[in-house]
Amino acid sequence: MRVLGIDPGLTRCGVGVVDVAANRTASLVHVEVLRTAADRALELRLLELGDGIERLLDEFSPDAVAIERVFAQQNLRSVMGVAQVSGVALRSAAQRGLAIGFHTPTEVKAALTGFGQAEKKQLGTMVAKVLRLDAVPKPADASDALALAICHAWRSNGSASASAGPLTPAQEAWRAAEASAASSGAARRLRG
Repeated sequence: MRVLGIDPGLTRCGVGVVDVAANRTASLVHVEVLRTAADRALELRLLELGDGIERLLDEFSPDAVAIERVFAQQNLRSVMGVAQVSGVALRSAAQRGLAIGFHTPTEVKAALTGFGQAEKKQLGTMVAKVLRLDAVPKPADASDALALAICHAWRSNGSASASAGPLTPAQEAWRAAEASAASSGAARRLRG
């Protein structure tokens, strides 16, 4: 499975492409950070980022696109920018009929490190380890985009048969956390 991960942002938009085999081994295909100048008009920045995302979709032909789910922050301007870039990416992916997945930072950290509250440094280290890279991709937007792509591929293959190979410790921890969250939610619904 080939997944294009997008860590959306107006100034820096991380984009990473990974191939993940049935045995869950991942390999780096491409990574870059699309950048726009803060002093340019919003519509021109979105156009530039959209063109960059479309170029990568056309060049690498992913099977799916993984985008960081927007979450509440103190900085409304930052949240708006992330949401706007996400919308541009969604349109481009939908136009090509691609599967789209949204993943929270906590979910991505849990998938790769086994701990949803891991530090950015730990996440970057795991991205490098999973992809067998000599160094953590820089800046963090690049590493985060790759982490999103890996998380999505692992989650999509989560229902694969046991013949797909054993889960890594991080994948096992992620499955346990997901099962716990699901059972907690079911318990709350029953009590509610």
